[in-house]
Amino acid sequence: MQQCQVIQDLEQGMLKLDIPEFRVGDTLSVHTRIVEGDKERVQIFTGTVIARRGAGLSETVAIYRVSYNTGMERIFMLHSPRIAKIERTRLGKVRRGKLYYLRGTSGKASKVKEQIKGAAAPRVLSRPVAEEISVEPAT
Repeated sequence: MQQCQVIQDLEQGMLKLDIPEFRVGDTLSVHTRIVEGDKERVQIFTGTVIARRGAGLSETVAIYRVSYNTGMERIFMLHSPRIAKIERTRLGKVRRGKLYYLRGTSGKASKVKEQIKGAAAPRVLSRPVAEEISVEPAT
């Protein structure tokens, strides 16, 4: 067995299976375990996904949010044991792979449109079918 295969097998056992499916532009809530002294608490960081990179155990996601007129960006390792839970709260509608342009914006310019699930289905237009009218010949 090669060394690469051994490493891949070890990493496969450490991967988390409860990570939801999300893309760049979505809004995530990341629940992080924080240890202060001998106590442990969970802190939630909610923001827009501006970048996703890596694969496997080293996959990371960059989340950006503006609070109190200050932009904050955090990079999370998705499969870290410090991550308690990840929730997708909104679906974003974007046309870019990375949203680094959000870093310098504020107010309405820093918003990402929400993608509405049911509205994207194509509409099928059909003509109303004329009812068949039986005409009897006049006698």
